[in-house]
Amino acid sequence: MKVLKDLLYGVPLQAVSGSTAIGIEKLCFDSREVSKGSAFVAIRGVAADGHAFIEKSIASGAVAVICETLPESLQEGITYVEVADSQYALAIMASIFYGNPSRNLKLIGVTGTNGKTTVTSLLFELFQKAGFKTGLISTISIKIGEAVYPTTHTTPDAITINSYLDKMSEAGVEFCFMEVSSHGIAQQRMGGLHFEGAIFTNLSHDHLDYHKTFAAYRDTKKRLFDGLPEGSFALTNADDKNGLYMIQNTGARKYSYALKTYADYRAQILEQQLDGQLLKIQEQEVWTKLIGAFNAYNILAIYATAHILGLEPLEILKLLSGLHTVDGRFQYFVSKQRITAIVDYAHTPDALKNVLVTINALRTGNENVITVVGCGGDRDKSKRPVMGHIASEMSQTAIFTSDNPRSEPPEAIIREMEAGVEAQNTRKVLTVTDRLQAIRTACKLAQSGDIILIAGKGHETYQEIKGKRRDFDDYGIVKSVLQEATS
Repeated sequence: MKVLKDLLYGVPLQAVSGSTAIGIEKLCFDSREVSKGSAFVAIRGVAADGHAFIEKSIASGAVAVICETLPESLQEGITYVEVADSQYALAIMASIFYGNPSRNLKLIGVTGTNGKTTVTSLLFELFQKAGFKTGLISTISIKIGEAVYPTTHTTPDAITINSYLDKMSEAGVEFCFMEVSSHGIAQQRMGGLHFEGAIFTNLSHDHLDYHKTFAAYRDTKKRLFDGLPEGSFALTNADDKNGLYMIQNTGARKYSYALKTYADYRAQILEQQLDGQLLKIQEQEVWTKLIGAFNAYNILAIYATAHILGLEPLEILKLLSGLHTVDGRFQYFVSKQRITAIVDYAHTPDALKNVLVTINALRTGNENVITVVGCGGDRDKSKRPVMGHIASEMSQTAIFTSDNPRSEPPEAIIREMEAGVEAQNTRKVLTVTDRLQAIRTACKLAQSGDIILIAGKGHETYQEIKGKRRDFDDYGIVKSVLQEATS
């Protein structure tokens, strides 16, 4: 049990009705989770306003309500706390409720449009292999040592974050690597967390449905670095035009990495093959199983972070050479017909372009690239024609299909993708709305030596249509279809 006044320490208060000396058994922002002795934090969300559920939470046993607008009628025996920002209040309270667990380990945040999952996941793996007890909070999963827990958001809510950090602290975790999304920053989920360091990977077109402008998206990312404490570190990609902007106001120690420009940590691609690439990092050569310039950046960010955190260069290089690709990130196999199938999470224009540049660099000239791609519904619509243009321009055949259409008609999404296709590329585009049939079509079209890219969903094992999720695994499906063709 925690005392309410202790949980509110550091939260800017506007008004209080009732006693703050009461005990709190549980912290909730979802009225369905409320039980006896809970403090309910009313959050104004995109789909619902928690203030509408205040009475329900009290009926379920809440003894305290934290909100931005006090109800007209206050119930006797209930403590009401008015705050300017409920999301920030929730984050601070969650951190205190769990004993400020981020201060008991070294928490490293990774932000950027692309590369967050690869960098966090491989840092977790590298530090595990180096002998450290390590934690991970990523799009794919939450890990505490060998224990794996599912996750549904790039950046979980503040209660979930702190509850898992608490578990990590109890398990003796020394380092935790965490994906930090722009949504998570904008919604104050980082409030109360103590970061040992932060990494910026890159910035490109994404989430403008939420942030409205690129400048707002960029500045939201920057807030992570602005808030870093003294003694922490900030590592940025100097080749990205937004890299130095991210760290211009930080009080942390500044480091940079790059493939093209001067930086504290530099790398060069010496050789590329489908099964890996040879890099020169800080004048030392290393073979890595991850390919493509985008992965060279990821590997360099991992190297730099490990070095900043105290690992020796030769040990880092040895560990890097043993790392494998993350599920759904340029995950590939070669069928018996010698058709290469690649599944990648590329769901932004920049990510799709990077993957196709890598694939085309590996071609000898005779292979066809067949790209299966869609765009998510209820998300940034402005990137749809750009994705359509890139797929049709950089592939011999582009099959436009459904991604996660959610509440939108998939045909309407595809039409918006088609709007970006230039006249000379229209003959290369097929429309197959059903994603399973689109993958089957790609496999039928492919000949020996050809390359099939299935982009957009990567590690996801579901497809979301009209509010319902059904099982759907791109990698499992394409592998099964190609195996059927030889049986």
